[in-house]
Amino acid sequence: MTLSRRSFLKTSGGCILGGAVARQGFALVAKPEHPAHSTRRIYPLVEGWLWSRSVPANGHLRGFDDSGFEHVALPHSNVFVPWHNADQNSYQFVSLYRRHFTLPAGEPDRRVFADFEGVMVASKVYLNGTLLGEYFGGFTPFSFELTQHLDQEGENVLSVEVDSRELPEVPPFGYEVDYLTFGGIYRGVSLRTTGGTSIEDLRVTCSEVLTPKPRVEIEVFLDSANTTLKTKPDTFEVELFNDAGTITKRRQRLSSSELSAGRATVSMAGVEGLKLWQLHDPKLYSVRVRLLAVGQIVDEQETRFGLREARFTPAGFSLNGEIIKLRGLNRHQTFPFAGAAMPRRVQRRDATILKEQLKCNIVRCSHYPPSHHFLDACDELGLLVIDETPGWQHVGDSELWRERYLDNTRRMIRRDWNHPSIVLWSIRINESRDFHDLYVKVNALARELDPSRQTTGVRYFQESELLEDVFSMNDFQFPLKAPNHPLYLNTEFVGAEFPVRPWDSNAINQEHILRYARIFNQLNSQAGYSGGLGWCGFDYQTHADFGSGDHICYHGVMDIFREAKPAAGFFKSQCPPTEEPVLEPGFHFAMSDEPSGFRKGIISSNCDEIRAFIGRDKVWHHIIDLRPEHEEFPHLAYPPFYLTLPDGNDDWGDLRLDGYVKGTQVISKSFSGKGIDQVFEILADDSELIADGADATRVVLRVTDEYGAPRPLCFDPITLSLDGPAVLLGEPIAVLSGGRSAVWIRSTGEPGIATLKATHPHFGVKTLTFKIIAETDNHPPFS
Repeated sequence: MTLSRRSFLKTSGGCILGGAVARQGFALVAKPEHPAHSTRRIYPLVEGWLWSRSVPANGHLRGFDDSGFEHVALPHSNVFVPWHNADQNSYQFVSLYRRHFTLPAGEPDRRVFADFEGVMVASKVYLNGTLLGEYFGGFTPFSFELTQHLDQEGENVLSVEVDSRELPEVPPFGYEVDYLTFGGIYRGVSLRTTGGTSIEDLRVTCSEVLTPKPRVEIEVFLDSANTTLKTKPDTFEVELFNDAGTITKRRQRLSSSELSAGRATVSMAGVEGLKLWQLHDPKLYSVRVRLLAVGQIVDEQETRFGLREARFTPAGFSLNGEIIKLRGLNRHQTFPFAGAAMPRRVQRRDATILKEQLKCNIVRCSHYPPSHHFLDACDELGLLVIDETPGWQHVGDSELWRERYLDNTRRMIRRDWNHPSIVLWSIRINESRDFHDLYVKVNALARELDPSRQTTGVRYFQESELLEDVFSMNDFQFPLKAPNHPLYLNTEFVGAEFPVRPWDSNAINQEHILRYARIFNQLNSQAGYSGGLGWCGFDYQTHADFGSGDHICYHGVMDIFREAKPAAGFFKSQCPPTEEPVLEPGFHFAMSDEPSGFRKGIISSNCDEIRAFIGRDKVWHHIIDLRPEHEEFPHLAYPPFYLTLPDGNDDWGDLRLDGYVKGTQVISKSFSGKGIDQVFEILADDSELIADGADATRVVLRVTDEYGAPRPLCFDPITLSLDGPAVLLGEPIAVLSGGRSAVWIRSTGEPGIATLKATHPHFGVKTLTFKIIAETDNHPPFS
């Protein structure tokens, strides 16, 4: 089924239903990790939402006729988002979501909560017409208890009024912002049922991790709103485990004072056999806490964690006692077509690209907390993270704005404090001026909530007052300024001052690569620099007063579709060849690509020698041997190479580059000199999706030469159609941008086979099939 702009509003939640659908057909299925003997259940509310672009009178009432609303699933964007020329005003309106549900037979002391992972920008939440409360903030989670207003036997209606305007009293708004926030319930929502006293949160702190017997301390936060319980919880059961099974378990009495305070600590000292969380081997463990009353489980919760010692020091960043030079990129969470409303698989894919394709060891979540799915992937992959509070330069004048900023920071830290990948809390508003009293307050808050991590705040001027632990600096000049504090990190450089489009010339791409090479060469030159993060990983949508005239910031080393520009090759090349041999030309090999022809090209590689050949009809003759430019870049482990053609353009043909390490050929790449589009291909990141109404995967469209190199001056239209239980997130006609483009395929709630057909005007039809499989679950659904 092809998705047009008009039909997107009906289907952008990924749920194509067609015709009248009984509300009872949308099942609420509990997550399987909570066993039957526990009173806790988590019911993800993915499908079954009804949405109206406006808020009708009485639209919150249970008996309101919502038969004219659109059927959507979460995550949901309130508008279709074209990949460029997105209108910053198009998503700024107030809309209404409704979700009908019926609880199973009631249980004693059951409490029910609605948990929201992210709604842009402000929310009013109603149950059966009663306002439960409001929340202002688009990047942090919030919850409301439904218990008092539930109909235990009949149908209930949860309705959410979503204000997606850029409200000046809500961070990051109030002035200008260099990114788009979009609108809608763009992250997940779940119903959570618990007993009268429940576990609200867990915080795991590890110490003595470099000894054979580390200490694991679990702080348990309780929600004891129901003080009239006849049988009160009296015991904790704590289990430490991994995929192989239980490592250790213990029980501890819960005192009446701890129950009253809503907080208790369980220490597990001297646990043997635990391994460290490392970049190359990110070992993860889980802790499960059960709350018992007279031997019966009242509630339980579990969380993952890792053991590592991560500190910024005057000698640089230290992980588990080893100094590691940081090399990373910044990331925005937004995508073409769906804005920020992408599901788990797509969020995780970004982490995989940064770690495995770009070989980064750190990412900064600019300029807000990301989806927890992204952080989960960073934990699993061994990718370090700087987690950042929402903001961009502006600090509001009112106490209300500032209280919301502090609330955002508090919620970010409490949501994310068990992720071993996170090594810094970035708690100052990005690139803001000094606000002494406010920033004293936020540092005190962060250190109280999580004394185990250091804080930072990102600046653009060195004269700033340092209240955090690490001085972070956005520095777009070259050479970089010398560090002015013992703990110093460069957090942005290059991209914002040097945008590069996928179809730009060799000269521009070469300068893009050289700017990164020069800066990382300088960062590696002295211990005072902890390392740096380039601006940025992926191109992103922005406001009219930024970008390149089409509301796109072309600042990424990858384009908005997550396809590599030549500068991506430099980042990739900085890994050792034992991890992956890399040979990435920073040029498009074509006759007269520059005004005076092909003069000198740059090659990013971790080889120690490259042999170059020119050929016709795959008959090659050797032209030159190349060595890395150690003299120009003495502090890079793997400097770039320069390629010149000895006979200029007189000896022209195809180009072959063979890379050698210690005399052994480890990689070879060829490039066509014909200047002809030769191959059309479509490639999917995944061939199998879950039929949950939300799962999605990327499909890349490319026109290449005969050796697989993209043709950057190809802008052909590709006609797309999709059949089966899936939705196309994209335009029905995709115009290639620099020889490439992408769309996303999103499942509906039905299993089956989906077929994507892509038609090129000259190369004909290519097809891909996707298997959409049903979710399996041990718990019976309820309506």
